[in-house]
Amino acid sequence: MAAPATEHVRNIVLVGQDGAGKTSLAEAMLFVSGKTPRMGTTHDGKSYMDYDPEEIKRKFTIGTSIAPIPYRDYKINVLDTSGHPDFIGDTLTTMQSAEMAMFVVDAVAGPQVMTTKLWREAEKMRLSRAVYINHIDRENANWDTSMALLHARFGSRLAPVTIPMGVAENFEGVIDVIRMKAHYYDKNVGSEVVVDIPEPYREVAEAAREKLCDLVAEADDELMMKYLEGEPITQEELEGLLDKAIAQEIFIPVFVGSTIIMQGVQNLMEDIATYFPHPRSHGRYQMAGGETIAIDETKRPAAFVFKSVTDPFVGRLSFLKVLAGVLEPGMELINARTGKKERLGRLYVMMGKEPMDVKSAKAGDIIVVPKLAEAKAGDTLSQTGEIAVEPLELPEPLYPVAVEAVNKKDEDKLGTFLARSAEADPTIRISRNEDTHQTILTAMGDTQVDMLMNRLKEQSGVEARLVPVRVPYRETIRKSAEAQGRHKKQTGGAGQFGDCWLRLEPLPGGGYEFVDEIKGGAIPGGLIPAVDKGVQEAMREGFLAGYPMVDIKCAVFDGSYHPVDSNEMAFKTAARIGFRAACEKANPVILEPMASMDVTVGEEYAGTIMGDISTRRGRIVGTDSNDAGETIIRIRVPYAEVITYTKDLRSLTRGSGSYTIEVEGYEEAPHDVTKKLIEAYQASRAEGK
Repeated sequence: MAAPATEHVRNIVLVGQDGAGKTSLAEAMLFVSGKTPRMGTTHDGKSYMDYDPEEIKRKFTIGTSIAPIPYRDYKINVLDTSGHPDFIGDTLTTMQSAEMAMFVVDAVAGPQVMTTKLWREAEKMRLSRAVYINHIDRENANWDTSMALLHARFGSRLAPVTIPMGVAENFEGVIDVIRMKAHYYDKNVGSEVVVDIPEPYREVAEAAREKLCDLVAEADDELMMKYLEGEPITQEELEGLLDKAIAQEIFIPVFVGSTIIMQGVQNLMEDIATYFPHPRSHGRYQMAGGETIAIDETKRPAAFVFKSVTDPFVGRLSFLKVLAGVLEPGMELINARTGKKERLGRLYVMMGKEPMDVKSAKAGDIIVVPKLAEAKAGDTLSQTGEIAVEPLELPEPLYPVAVEAVNKKDEDKLGTFLARSAEADPTIRISRNEDTHQTILTAMGDTQVDMLMNRLKEQSGVEARLVPVRVPYRETIRKSAEAQGRHKKQTGGAGQFGDCWLRLEPLPGGGYEFVDEIKGGAIPGGLIPAVDKGVQEAMREGFLAGYPMVDIKCAVFDGSYHPVDSNEMAFKTAARIGFRAACEKANPVILEPMASMDVTVGEEYAGTIMGDISTRRGRIVGTDSNDAGETIIRIRVPYAEVITYTKDLRSLTRGSGSYTIEVEGYEEAPHDVTKKLIEAYQASRAEGK
C-alpha cells in the first residue's frame, strides 16, 4: 500500500463497552473491503484483530490492534480498542492518535458504563464522535429506545444518518438518510445493493432527514438563515456541509446495522471516506509548552508514540502517529524526553498481528516501527527534539498486589518482565516496599493482573504467585515508663557487660528522639551511641506484633559499666533489653494507616457507598457534587479495609464509580484488630518465620 496523502487518511478508533461488537465491526469492514477472505470472529478464536492468546482465551479485546483498510482511494486506519475498564489506559492513548471515535453500542443493552466514560474522555480531547448501533437484528433490539437512551445520555446533537428497515428478526437493511436510498447487503455478490426506499419507510426516513438538516445547517450561518426562512437545504448543500459539521462537533452521526450479517457496513465505510475528518481538518496537537502543532506533511518530520509493546518474536514495537513530514527507513529522530537519537529501521503497517513493510509514511498516517531503543508511549520524536506532545492524563492505578517468584532464582527475570510491562503500559506501576519487603504491582484491576501473570509464564517461563499486600502498621506507646537494661555474660575470658536505665515518652508525630542524660560518667560517652543503636534496632523489630515503632522519645539517664567487659555490643544488647522492658509498662499500641478517599458515584449509588464504608470502619467527612451531577463522598477509612476497593466499587456501582485515595496519617487500631495482628505474629514466630 503506497503512502496515502494526508487528506486521504481516516483514523477511526472503535470504542465502547465490551460485547457491543467493536471487533466484529472491524472484521466486517475488512471483509467487505476485500482485505480478508473471510469474516473473522472473536468467539471461535479466528479473529484477525483479537489474535493475542489471552484475547482468544478470554474472548474480548485486551490491547489495541490496527486494520489498514483500503477503500476507493482512501486508507481507513481502524483501531480496535478494549472496552474493559482494566485496559482503559491503552484505549485512551489510542484515542489520542485518532481523529474520530466511533462508539459501538449494542441495540439491546444501549450505551453502558464504559461508553459513557469514554465519551467524556473524547469530549475532553475534542475528538469528533460517531455512533454505530450494532446487533439491531437481535431479539429485543429496539431502535427507538436506543436513540432515546443516546439522546438522554449524550445530548440532542446526535442524529441518525442511517435508520433500520425493521428490527430484530424483521431487520432487512438500512436506509441512507443522506442520499435517501435503501441498502441491502447481498452475501451472494459480496456487496450492498442500493434501491429506492420502500414506501412503508419513506415517512420515517423523511423525518430523519429533516432532523439531519436542522443540525447540519448550523455549520453555515448564511445557509442557516435561509433554512430558518423556510428554504430547503439542497442535496449539494447538505453533502457539502456534513464534513464541517462533524469535524466541529455540531453534529454527531448515528449509524445502525448488524456486523455479523454485514448490513450497514459498506454504507458506513462510504461515509467514513466521504465525510469523516481527515488528520489535517482535525485541528492541532497540544504541545507540552502550551504551543500547538498542525498535521502537515510539508513540515520537518515528527511523530508521536501512542503505544509500545514487546513482541516475543520481533521485540519492541512502537506505534507512531506521524505528525509532520514524511518518515522513511533509516531516518534519525530525537526523542524529546531522553534527548537521544532514535533510528527508524523498517517501517510497518500492521494488519492485526501481521506487519507489512512500507517505504514511507506521510503526516496523519499511523505506522509501527520495530526496535526503537528507548521510545515508550507518550514520547515525541522529531528532527530537533524540541517538539513534545502534551502527555495524556491517564487514570491512576489503584489495585495493588504483591508478587513473588515461586523459585527465588527467577526473581531477576520477574523484575525484568514487570519493568518491561510497566514501560509498555503507563497504567501499571512497580515499586518495592522496603518496610514490608514486598514487590508491589499496582494495576487497574484483577483482570489486568491475571493477564500479566499468564504472560509472565508464557513469555519468560517464570511462575509467580500473588500474596496479600502487607499493610504497613506501626507501633507506639501511650505513656511514659522507665526500665533497666542489664546484659552480663561471662565466658571464661573477657566477658560482656552493659547496664543502662532508659526512660520512654510518647512523641506524637515526632518520629524518634534520643537524649543523653548521663552525668558523672556512669556510662562513658563513647558507649552512648551504642545505646542509641540498640534502641533503634529494637524499635525496628516492634514490641507487640513485629511492626516498626514510631513517635518515641528515649532518654538514657543512668547505668554502669565494667572497665574491661563493657563494649559497644554489650551496651547495644542492654539497650534492647531495657527498651523492651520499658515498652511493657508504657501502654504499647498498634497504629493503622488511614486513607482519605474521594468516591464519585451517581446519586442513586450514594446511599449504598455510605453504608458500605460504615461496615469498613470508615467515616464520612463530607459530600459534594460535580458538573455531571454525580455525588462526591469524602471519606476517612482504615487503609487495610480498602486495599482492594477497585473490585468492590465496580460491583457496588456496576462499574460506574471512581475514586481517588491517599494514605495519610495513622490512628490507633481497635482492640479486635490489634488482637488479630498479635495472634498472627505469634503464630508466625511459632512456625519459625
